[in-house]
Formats: sequence, C-alpha cells, structure tokens
Amino acid sequence: MSFYDSTVPAYIQILGSLSGLLSKAEAHCEVKKIAPEVLLGARLYPDMLPLSRQIQLACDFAAKGCARLSHSDVPSTPDTETSFAELRQRLAKTVDYLKTFTPAQFEGAESRDVTFPSGPNTTLTLKGQEFVNRVSFPNFYFHAAIAHGILRHNGVEIGKRDFLGVA
Repeated sequence: MSFYDSTVPAYIQILGSLSGLLSKAEAHCEVKKIAPEVLLGARLYPDMLPLSRQIQLACDFAAKGCARLSHSDVPSTPDTETSFAELRQRLAKTVDYLKTFTPAQFEGAESRDVTFPSGPNTTLTLKGQEFVNRVSFPNFYFHAAIAHGILRHNGVEIGKRDFLGVA
C-alpha cells in the first residue's frame, strides 16, 4: 500500500462522515427546537473546545498534514464558520483540497522530514511516518471523535457506523 493510500482516503472518509453527522445534528435541532448555536457551542467538558472548533481542527489536521507530508504550501483557513451549513462547506472544501493531491506527491513521504509547530514559538521535525502516527492521525481522529461525542452526548441519534461514514 502506498503512503498516499494509507493517508488521504482515511482523511476523506472521516471528513465525509463528519458532514453527515452535522446534517443529523441540524435535523435534531429542528425537531427538538434547539437553537443551532447551542449545539455548535456544546462541549464535552468546560475546558474543552466546542463542536464547531472540533470540526475546524479536524479539517486543519487533514489538510495541513497532507500539505506537510507532500512538502506543499500549508493552507491557512480562518475559523469563521458559525452554522452547520458553513461547517459542512468547510468540510467539503477540505475534501476537495485533499483530492488535489496525487500518489506521486507522497512517494518517499514516510521517510521525508516534516517540520510543524509544536507550541507557540517552537517547531518539531519528524520523519513522515512518525509524523502521521504520532501527530497528524491522532489529532485528526481525536477531534473527529470528540465532535461525535459532543453530538451523541447531546442526544443526536448517531452511532459508530455514522462516525465511520457507512450508516
């Protein structure tokens, strides 16, 4: 399996599932007469980020991860989304961006140096495989899973198959 095949499709699958989760969340708000901003601002715990930020970060870890692995320009996306529709649009744009990558851009990426921010004023450099395994995938899946958890905790009828995008 190529390094491309082990990364890009995984990001695309979960970003698609997050879009589906947001559609179910929006429908839940309509049925239950919940203001969308209440659910978009929901957190699992007071010191955690809200649902909207979890979606934004999942998008960022996918897009920036692929850019860093392919040594492409790292995109910068402002976090301005305030509605379900805007978040679904961000997810769609991220998927479109990921689809611009080719397997050739990932050839040798597993052993390529990847430098990324590791704090406000510091960077860290890891080999591509280590970057994916220790940074990009764990952070991506964390934020996607927290988004799922926030929705589930707030009564949206979703499960594991929804998270995987196979419901």
